[in-house]
Amino acid sequence: MGDLEILVTNDDGIESTGFRALYDALSDVGAVTAVAPKDDKSAVGRAMSHSVGVQEHELGYAIDGTPADCVVAGLQALHPDADMVVAGCNRGANLGAYVLGRSGTVSAAVEAAFFDVPAMAVSLYVPVGEDASYYDVDVEYEAYRNATDAARYLADHALDAGVFDHADYLNVNAPVPETAAEGGPEMEITEPSTSYMMDAERDGGEVTLHDRIWERMAEGEVPDPPGTDRRAVVDGRVSVSPLTAPHTTEHHEALDALAETFPDSVE
Repeated sequence: MGDLEILVTNDDGIESTGFRALYDALSDVGAVTAVAPKDDKSAVGRAMSHSVGVQEHELGYAIDGTPADCVVAGLQALHPDADMVVAGCNRGANLGAYVLGRSGTVSAAVEAAFFDVPAMAVSLYVPVGEDASYYDVDVEYEAYRNATDAARYLADHALDAGVFDHADYLNVNAPVPETAAEGGPEMEITEPSTSYMMDAERDGGEVTLHDRIWERMAEGEVPDPPGTDRRAVVDGRVSVSPLTAPHTTEHHEALDALAETFPDSVE
């Protein structure tokens, strides 16, 4: 194809280090336009606004809204000629089936898929201990290299290879350089992990929610089998999960039977 037109967004905000690292990397393979939140909008999922403010930015446009807002505004009003949407690079991994609906980064890719525009969500795994958050870790520009290298490679080759004939979007997660294999990480095609370790503790009038999988990841011991996204990243590889945007449906005999008897239950 000709010059690739790439719309880049994220949920950490247009001024974030990871966003700039991704923007720069993708500029090597196409014409990049930023349509990204003005401020941090992490973990907002596919939250949508009725209207959003737009400001011109040196990289494109800063939006006073969510990542999903950015994709709709970008593809419909600001950059309708985009061939691909790439969201990231997120400071913190987006691993596991249960995070797909929470992540603003992933949600931007999902929103693009509903416009039939190929998309990627790109995130960096930042190891943190039990008493820390990746928000507390200062991630330098160069630390995003594994993630941005993978994004650049996929943006350059995935369309012509026919990847998006079978997938609506790719969820890409990469390890920081110090946890990857020497010479750079391999790329593994994965499925989202189904491990779920959320719990909650009540202290008087407050309940604290805690995702304990991150502690296990920091220790390098996770319950996920080979072939899953989390196992790949913990083992120092780049995880690429090819995904579809609509929720799947399946007919079940038990539910069909309930539907048939419903009229008889109504008095």
